[in-house]
Amino acid sequence: MPQNRHEPEDAARQVALSVASEPEEVGEFLRQHQLEDGVSEFQFASKIKGYEGWLWSVTLYHDKDSDQWTVDESSLIPGPDALLPPPWIPWKDRLLPSDLSVTDAMGTEPDDPRLEDGWSSAEEAQVGKSEHSTEQPPLLEQQDGAVFKRIQPEASSKQSSSDSWIHTAAEDVDSVVQEFALSRRHVLTAQGRDATAKRWYEGQHGPKSLSTRTAAGNTCETCGFMVAIQGSLGTMFGVCANRWSPDDGRVVALDHGCGEHSEIEPPEIGRLWEQSKPAFDDLRIDVVHQAPREEISAVELIEEINNEGE
Repeated sequence: MPQNRHEPEDAARQVALSVASEPEEVGEFLRQHQLEDGVSEFQFASKIKGYEGWLWSVTLYHDKDSDQWTVDESSLIPGPDALLPPPWIPWKDRLLPSDLSVTDAMGTEPDDPRLEDGWSSAEEAQVGKSEHSTEQPPLLEQQDGAVFKRIQPEASSKQSSSDSWIHTAAEDVDSVVQEFALSRRHVLTAQGRDATAKRWYEGQHGPKSLSTRTAAGNTCETCGFMVAIQGSLGTMFGVCANRWSPDDGRVVALDHGCGEHSEIEPPEIGRLWEQSKPAFDDLRIDVVHQAPREEISAVELIEEINNEGE
């Protein structure tokens, strides 16, 4: 007897109904996906409130020898038009510097792309070509400029192609390592410097801050209190050394401004007390002529008695 083609679909629906909280949460049959090794996926529309566009997925296995269908798994999966939450962002990427206290420590991953190995000495830098090797030395890049570069000399008939690379002097390498403090275990990569420059430039000490707009064109680049920093970051930033500036001791963009530029003249010093005219003139005496009193008989009688008593 041929098998009913709706039998596996009905079995899958019964599985979805057993998982759903209410029968009304399982909608119409949508599609069947034939997977490998006799496994098929049956999908039904979800009618759960808040799960618009989601699908009930039931996976069945068909044993051809016994002609039996068994349940593998069932789940609720998002469809193409499903309402989904925002993409998950790891907590470490969601934190802001203001979220950390002085006792918190983030730590540094061993494979942090912002860092690379530093230089310990000129010998370990492997500058130049080995005397026993015919290969050209690799191009070595210093983090803040082209220092460890292969130098191409002028063409000479006596020079072979293997001699076309001039070794950088070991003392020059040591000088550069010391000047840029490259002897640390790790130093910034180009990616680390770019991310730092972007963060500083777009921050409150960059050209878009409110203080820059009110600085009347007096930027840090021409300020005497700006301390230059080395390396490629020094082409965009410096350190403020003005004790009266709100940016004192902070890295500022060269086109930033704070209003405390070194070329701004101080305001004129005025008197501490401005004497105003008195509201009343207490130095002048006004003589007021008194009108003669009225003659009252009772008053005169009292005065006469007082005079007689004296």
